[in-house]
Amino acid sequence: MLGTQQPEIDSKEFAGKLESVQKIIQGRQFHEALTALQVMLDAKPDDAEALYMTAVCLRYTQQHQAAIETLSRLKSIQPEHGRAHQEEAHALRAAGEISKALKAYERACFYNPALEASFRARVKIHNARGEVPQASHVQRQLDGLLALPKPLIAVVDLISMGKLLRAEDICRQFLKKIPHNVEAMRLLADIGMRLGILEDAEFLLASASRLDPDNIRVHIDYIQALRKRQQHSAALEQARSLLQREPNNPQFQSIFAVQCMQSGDFDEALQTFEKILKALPNDPITLTSMGHALKTKGDSNRAIENYRNAIAAYPKHGEAFFSLANLKTYRFNDEEMDHMLGLQKDGNLGFMERVHVCFALGKAFEDRGDAQQSFACYAQGNRMKKSQSQYDADQVSKELALQQQHVSAALLKERQGWGFDTHDPIFIVGMPRAGSTLIEQILSSHSQVDGTLELPNILSLSQKLRRHPIDGAAPGYPQILELLTQEELTRFGQEFIEDTRSHRQGAAFFIDKMPNNFRHIGLIKMILPEAKIIDARRNPMDCCFSGFKQLFAEGQEFSYSLEDIGQYYRDYIKLMEHWDEVLPGFVLRINNEDLIDDLEGQVRRMLEFCGLPFEQACLNFHDTQRNVRTPSSEQVRQPVNRAGVGQWKKYDTELGPLKQVLGSELLSLSPNSANPKQQQHSEQR
Repeated sequence: MLGTQQPEIDSKEFAGKLESVQKIIQGRQFHEALTALQVMLDAKPDDAEALYMTAVCLRYTQQHQAAIETLSRLKSIQPEHGRAHQEEAHALRAAGEISKALKAYERACFYNPALEASFRARVKIHNARGEVPQASHVQRQLDGLLALPKPLIAVVDLISMGKLLRAEDICRQFLKKIPHNVEAMRLLADIGMRLGILEDAEFLLASASRLDPDNIRVHIDYIQALRKRQQHSAALEQARSLLQREPNNPQFQSIFAVQCMQSGDFDEALQTFEKILKALPNDPITLTSMGHALKTKGDSNRAIENYRNAIAAYPKHGEAFFSLANLKTYRFNDEEMDHMLGLQKDGNLGFMERVHVCFALGKAFEDRGDAQQSFACYAQGNRMKKSQSQYDADQVSKELALQQQHVSAALLKERQGWGFDTHDPIFIVGMPRAGSTLIEQILSSHSQVDGTLELPNILSLSQKLRRHPIDGAAPGYPQILELLTQEELTRFGQEFIEDTRSHRQGAAFFIDKMPNNFRHIGLIKMILPEAKIIDARRNPMDCCFSGFKQLFAEGQEFSYSLEDIGQYYRDYIKLMEHWDEVLPGFVLRINNEDLIDDLEGQVRRMLEFCGLPFEQACLNFHDTQRNVRTPSSEQVRQPVNRAGVGQWKKYDTELGPLKQVLGSELLSLSPNSANPKQQQHSEQR
């Protein structure tokens, strides 16, 4: 009947039904399983596991085309589902499509390197076609897989399916029995990096590297862990030692070049990329990385040339399309638009390639004034990213509320004068896309200020404090701030200064512009009492929608839905009001709209707040020659303008969910109005 809706099914109940169907399939009762699966898919049409089981049953009942169509639907939901590609290969092979089957098996092995059946099928097909070198190459990969202990093969499989907690459990149990198995240590570190437990991952890989110094895979993962922790000097040292083993190895050259970029040596990086391209002309990954380096240096014309050359070399290279869009100044032509629209229809396009194309198309349609199509593309890309995210908006709200509960005015008064006494750091905090890069560019144009990066040190310290034991128990964070001694807080502040020294160029002050540090202003005050904090504030609708349509490299998972980003903005405002109340005058608020309308006045406010004399270079910030690594890199190389103000209005009809979450109180705020309490505190200071 039209208009009837299937009742929602409980997730545990659905999982139980899947287990029952699995047993029916194991009993080879495929028709009965198909009947049960159809009922389940009526209730949850996009359930990946139900679609996968359906495809298996269709193949075993000789319905190969129906199986392939079902798998196409599954891949549109989860493009990197390795077993889906393997099942597609089985169906294609059964239907006599051997060449297509081989390609599907290759994709299966790429997405899930634990799929023994796919490796064996590739060896058999290559041998049958007389392709002996290819067969030998795949056989070596298969032999490497089979050499692993079975529990570790299971771990590789689970990691590929995104079942990280189960993979972690098996890996830890294995290491209890065989503590120094290097591959188990590497896999556990891989899981840790995926879960954001970077300190533990680095320790595991450092230990594994000492146990097996010649293990290249461990060495490469160790460099990646150091890079993620922004230990760039150590990572560069490791990358250089890797390159010294084989100076002409393109992979080692690429790792070294990327680490040179991360360490700020873009000239060395570009020279190394040039060497790679002499050995591997038109390598799309190298061309794209080179484009990133050129963009950061401010050479957008050559960056565009490299991105376009990467696309010419590999037409499915979604990252290159997104990189062009992410310049913010590039406009796609009709041919490029048609190409990207064609890629959207490609059922075998990888997950991140598809996400990149969605965001690139969103920008392309936006530039052409088609807000409806633009929003649809941005929304599709965000839905895909959210499908792989564990972000819980309500849990984050509770965590931020704990700051208000435990970091009180009384506690801060008791800790007054504690911590490491230095005036060096200037923190720029707030929401992403609120104007923090512009503020950083202005301040770093001053002769006494170094611009650095979005440094992870405060966030890492907060994670460390969550697990920090006191009297044999871990109170948790921020509760532990009530228990830390003066000596501990001083040590944490001193460690912050020492650990961030490698990012500085010798100026008296330096900037940390990690926006999420607004969550830890109480911690910053306790360990660095003389630090300066600037809150970059932007009109809620402009700020939230700008975040929604920006694909961030990592983190900022709240940006994948309008509801989540609206809730995060509300929580941010509430917490900043708390800091204004308990730390009057400690935070200076700079509204993006005020900065645009009164540049000199706001610049003078910031410099006075930081204890710096006025310098004309701060007004001419767009002429400053420095590397800028954020999405706003091209925008901050131009004079201030109002081009970004009110952009959300073109999408007004699609932004109802955002408005509802923000609420009338926030929506009624004038873009130019500061919090009266905060304004008063700033004037008193």
